[in-house]
Amino acid sequence: MGTKTNPVGETLAVTAGGALAPVGTPAASVAPVVKRIVPAGRWFAWNLKELVDYRELLYFLVWREIKVRYKQTIIGAGWAVLQPLATMVVFSLFFGRLAKIPSGGLPYPLFFYAALLPWTYFAGALTGATGSVVENQRVITKVYFPRVLLPLSAVFSGLVDFGIAFVLLIGMGFYYRVTPGPWLAFVPLFLLLAMLTALGAGLWLAALNALYRDVRYVVPFLVQFWLFASPVAYPSSLVPPRWRGLYGLNPMAGVIDGFRWAVTGQNPPSVPMLAASAGAVVVMVVAGLWYFRRMEATVADVV
Repeated sequence: MGTKTNPVGETLAVTAGGALAPVGTPAASVAPVVKRIVPAGRWFAWNLKELVDYRELLYFLVWREIKVRYKQTIIGAGWAVLQPLATMVVFSLFFGRLAKIPSGGLPYPLFFYAALLPWTYFAGALTGATGSVVENQRVITKVYFPRVLLPLSAVFSGLVDFGIAFVLLIGMGFYYRVTPGPWLAFVPLFLLLAMLTALGAGLWLAALNALYRDVRYVVPFLVQFWLFASPVAYPSSLVPPRWRGLYGLNPMAGVIDGFRWAVTGQNPPSVPMLAASAGAVVVMVVAGLWYFRRMEATVADVV
């Protein structure tokens, strides 16, 4: 209990519920302040102000993801480099030296690593976003917060690994005398497309995983299939020109081709493929937000 003074000089008492009443008013006659959380009435509605208000929670969720990932590890952040580096060595040996896959004039290690870097980030963010709702079921059932922060935290936490591995990529470029040019400024754009792709697909899979727990067993097969459907182990130039627009409906096709070009300055991506990939990203994110919004109201009951 406390007191406040209104503009006309009247002293008001502050009740335990947060309401204001004249001094001397019986507590039983003062209505407590009640806040109700109700779902939005429209088929697609997001309270952006609410997401801004919970930005600190997003920060702590991201920080928790990073700490848990490297807790009690021997090489710590070195895993961010080791995974794409080891895959690059395997791809360079089998797809490069043995299969003689064309690399557009780039050295095989640089050709593969430049594609594996955005792909590794995307695969990790997608896997993390898929399990984010189920892994935080105890929190979801006890307190309210925008549930979309959970897959968002998985998407943002992967940026740390990406940044560490990106330093090695720049070093490889200087080693092979493929120095970055002004087109390096497009790297954030293609990284943003990869983030949105992981978020759009992750929203769908996170919602489905909360309803059907066998979704987590499907995700590794989906990621593996998606890998070979994307120009990671081969250039998109092998796809006939008339099919590149259709091929670009795979959002990661445009992301990988564009990222490889932005880093090396060679083999610019097909414009129709990039346009198709950008359009597919927009559709995927909007559809993912819509479906996750429908599931959000009942997730605490089914998770």
